[in-house]
Amino acid sequence: MIRSLYTAATGMIAQQTQIDVTSHNIANVNTIGYKKNRAEFADLFYQVSEYAGTSTSDTSVSPTGIEVGLGARPTAVTKQFSQGNFKETGNKLDMAITGDGFFQIELPDGQIAYTRNGAFKLDGDGVIVNSDGYKLIPEITIPENATAVNIGTDGVISVKQAGDTNPVQIGKLELANFINPAGLHSLGNNNYINTNASGDPIISTAGLDGLGQIRQGFVEMSNVQLVEEMTDLITGQRAYEANSKAITTSDEMLQTVNQLKR
Repeated sequence: MIRSLYTAATGMIAQQTQIDVTSHNIANVNTIGYKKNRAEFADLFYQVSEYAGTSTSDTSVSPTGIEVGLGARPTAVTKQFSQGNFKETGNKLDMAITGDGFFQIELPDGQIAYTRNGAFKLDGDGVIVNSDGYKLIPEITIPENATAVNIGTDGVISVKQAGDTNPVQIGKLELANFINPAGLHSLGNNNYINTNASGDPIISTAGLDGLGQIRQGFVEMSNVQLVEEMTDLITGQRAYEANSKAITTSDEMLQTVNQLKR
């Protein structure tokens, strides 16, 4: 009976993780470029009273054995990089990636981070930056007298300047990809950095080498499906309640034992 208390407690801890992850997904349902998380679990090791295949006589063996599990534990919280819905903004500097790939951002310490959030703006020097003021890499500066900005599907950026009818190319965006994007480390603010699990970034032109194309005037919204998350939330809550009921039942059984009289 004591074992059931500990086993049910591990179940409650596991379901709390499930609810925490689901709540985080729901909180970011409208976050541009957000990728949902999925909690994964595994059963704990087993206490074996009798191994399968144990001899029961000279001519027979036990077909199943006796193994009692000791609960569950979280094993991973996996980031899912499926495509989110696109939203048209009309902003000439907003960009969405249709397919695989990440924009490159330079952090204040000089480190390169990677993001799917394509809501870009201009700073006081005309440099393309994100909402935190971090520069888009390669660094692109829009001329002060530019009257129109065009971003091609391959990342080529060209502008029209006052008094000139012909567009002038001023730069070209490059996208990054990874062998294992789920291995990226989340920094918050929709930014990631590479790890040994993700591998080194593979830099190339949009539309080539398996990378998606760039769409100007759009942003990629969160890939969270609210109905799925609400279902997961209810399932996690019910499982949490079931484990708490197991603890209550075990406690009642212990109480009965303690009240036994000789």
